[in-house]
Amino acid sequence: MAMALRLIKRNLGFNLLPLSSSASLLHSHATSFGFKEVQEEEKSQMVSNVFSSVASNYDLMNDLMSVGLHRLWKDRLVSKLSPFPGMKHLDVAGGTGDIAFRILETVNSIRSRALQDPCYDPLQEETEIYVCDINPNMLNVGRKRAIERGLGKDKSLIWVEGNAEALTFQDNSMDGYTIAFGIRNVTHIEKVLDEAHRVLKRGGRFLCLELSHVEVPVFKEWYDYYSFSIIPALGELVAGDRESYQYLVESIRRFPNQEKFASMIADAGFRKVEYENLVGGVVAIHSGLKL
Repeated sequence: MAMALRLIKRNLGFNLLPLSSSASLLHSHATSFGFKEVQEEEKSQMVSNVFSSVASNYDLMNDLMSVGLHRLWKDRLVSKLSPFPGMKHLDVAGGTGDIAFRILETVNSIRSRALQDPCYDPLQEETEIYVCDINPNMLNVGRKRAIERGLGKDKSLIWVEGNAEALTFQDNSMDGYTIAFGIRNVTHIEKVLDEAHRVLKRGGRFLCLELSHVEVPVFKEWYDYYSFSIIPALGELVAGDRESYQYLVESIRRFPNQEKFASMIADAGFRKVEYENLVGGVVAIHSGLKL
C-alpha cells in the first residue's frame, strides 16, 4: 500500500496530505493580515496581539502619525452624527474612548444649554454611550482616560468587551453606530456591517471613519513613501514595535477603496450611503441610514 502511494505521488507530481489535514483545510479560509495570507481563525488573535502591543502608546502614535489631524477627523465624524441627550449610541472598536468622549461632551454641552429652559426636564433623558472593543487592553486605556477626564463615574459611558462581527446588543436598540479606524482590522467586513444594521433603530445612522485610498498621483507617491518608510520607523522609535505599524500600513492598502466600501454598506441594507474624503483620501468618512 505504501509503495502504491509513493508511485501515485511520483507520477502525479504532488504530495498527498494526511486525511486529517485535508479535512481541516476544507473548512478553513484564507484572509489577509496586512500583505500576508493567514487562516481566518488566526487573524482575530493576530490583530488582538497587535493592539495589545500598541495600546499604551496608541493615542500618542495617532498624534505623531497624523500630525494631530486625527483629532480634527474625529471631530468631523461626531459632527455628522449630531448627538443628542437621551440617545443610545454604540461606538465599536472604540477602546481608548476618543469618539465616545467627544459624543458625551457634545451631549453635555447641549444639555447645559437646555438647562436654561425652565420647561426642560433632564430626568426624561438617559444618555447611554456603549464603547465596544474586542481588546481588553484598549478598554483599560479608555477607562483610565475617562477617570483622568473626570468621566470615570459617568453612568452614560458603558464599557463592553465584544466582537464587532457578533454583537450582544438587541435588534433596533441604538440611535447611532460609529467605528473609527477599526473596520479594516476585522476578518469579515460584511458581518460587521450586517451587525451594525441589525442593532440600529430605524432612522439610526451608521458612520465609519477609516484610513482609505489616495488617488492623486503625486500625493499618492509621497503618501506611500511616508506610510512604508516613516510610520514603521516611528513605531519602532516610540513604541518599540515596528511590526505592528508595518501591519497598519499594509492593512490600509488591503482595505476596499471608497466606492467599493460604499457599495458594501449599501448591500448591508443601508440607504443614503455617501462618503467624504479628507486630506485627499488619506481618510474617508462613510455614512448610511437604516430606513
